This record gives sequence, structure tokens and C-alpha cells, in this order.
Amino acid sequence: MSAILLQDLDADGILRLTLNTPSKRNALSEAMLTALGEAFETAGRDPKVRVIVLAANGPAFCAGHDLKEMTAGRDASDGGRAYFSRVMSQCSGVMQGIVNCPKPVIAEVSGIATAAGCQLVASCDLAVADKNAQFSTPGVHIGLFCSTPMVALSRNVANKHAMEMLLTGDMTSAIRAAEIGLINYAVAAEELRETVMTMARKIASKSSMTLATGKRAFYAQSEMELTDAYAYAAQVMVENMLARDAEEGINAFIQKRAPQWEDV
Repeated sequence: MSAILLQDLDADGILRLTLNTPSKRNALSEAMLTALGEAFETAGRDPKVRVIVLAANGPAFCAGHDLKEMTAGRDASDGGRAYFSRVMSQCSGVMQGIVNCPKPVIAEVSGIATAAGCQLVASCDLAVADKNAQFSTPGVHIGLFCSTPMVALSRNVANKHAMEMLLTGDMTSAIRAAEIGLINYAVAAEELRETVMTMARKIASKSSMTLATGKRAFYAQSEMELTDAYAYAAQVMVENMLARDAEEGINAFIQKRAPQWEDV
């Protein structure tokens, strides 16, 4: 049987992770969450990995949690409280793992990305979608507000847009998703993979030390007050300036040559 999460690392250091349970609409089952968590943790430590692309096989990118698994969890003596707590904690850990991963992560989206699937896209650093893709946080339709997807969604789009998606549960087109900042671009289906790979190769050509420094700083400062953010960012710049790759990059610019990164 095929692995539920396919992994392929190319010569440019681009790791392609592909959700591979199309018959289940790539739902975030416990097994899928475990596979994703382990993959991002391992990739974050692997010096050969420079950029991660998250894609999916089948007509759906990801339909969110596996509701059949969730329903089965109610059979426990506590009505499912311990099980639900464990799964939500596991899912939240995976989403934070994407943000905390030192490697840039690009979502390549085709089909639908709903509920925790929409959360998965919003948790990635960048996202490009097929123009026919759709996004939603539809929990209100089944009496279950998309509270955890809300965390990632509200950190990507303005409050009014986030609340519209959360309160109505309506599908949002890829074009609209690009307009409100949930994704970077909506492109023709036949251009999706190459658009993503062009972006990934461009990023992979940079110093991985610089990218990791910047990604960590971006998310850290975004939660700070303005004065604290500037103080923090200034210290990050000082440490970055002292790094070997910054010295090399500046010298290469002055000398009008290509830099030779050592990723330190």
C-alpha cells in the first residue's frame, strides 16, 4: 500500500511532501498528523533540505480532520474528551511545527482545502493555488466552530475577512484567497507545479542560515509590541551581520560576483 505521505528530495534541496490518501480527501487522520509532524521535524534538522513544498494527490488538498475517526472517539467512557484533547493538541503541534521549522514551507494547493486543511495552508510560509482551488472553514455547518483553524487564518488575513469565512462557512475561491492574503498567487492548473518550483528554487539558492534567521525573526516579532519588535529585530540584525554568510554576501555584492554560501 502506498505511504500516506510521500517524500522526495531533489538535487536543489527541495523536499516535496505529498499527502497521499486521496480516497479520504487527504484528511488529517492521527496517522497523517504523525507522519507530517515527523517529516517537518526531520526536515528541519536535515542540512540537505533547503525548502519544503507541501502538495497533495487527488481532487482535494486536505479536507481537515478525519470526522469518522473523531466520531469513533466518542465511544470512550468520557464521551471522547481525552481523545479530542489529544488529537487537537497533536494537530496544533503540527501546525506550530511548520511555523517553527527553520526551512521555508510552500503549500501547493489544488482542489479544496477545508477546516484544518485550510489551517494547514495558512500555517505554511507561502502558498500558491490552482485557480480552481477553494478554501473554507465550514465548521459552523455541522455545529463545530473552526476554532483552531481560526488561529492560523486570523494571522494571515484581516479580521473582517477571517470572520466572514468562519461565520458563514462559505467556500472562498483561489482568486479571492489571493486578494485577502490567504495565498500568494492563484495560477492556471497546468502552471501550478512549475510556479511553485520556480519560487522554491529561487529561495533554495539563498543562504539557509539567513533564511532560518529571517523566518524565526518574522514570526517572533509579529507577536510583539512595536518598540519590542524593533529592539528584537535590531539584535537579530547584529547577530546576522556577524555571521559568515552575511560577510560573504556583502563582499560578493561589492565585488560584483556570485556569493559562495556555507550556510553559517
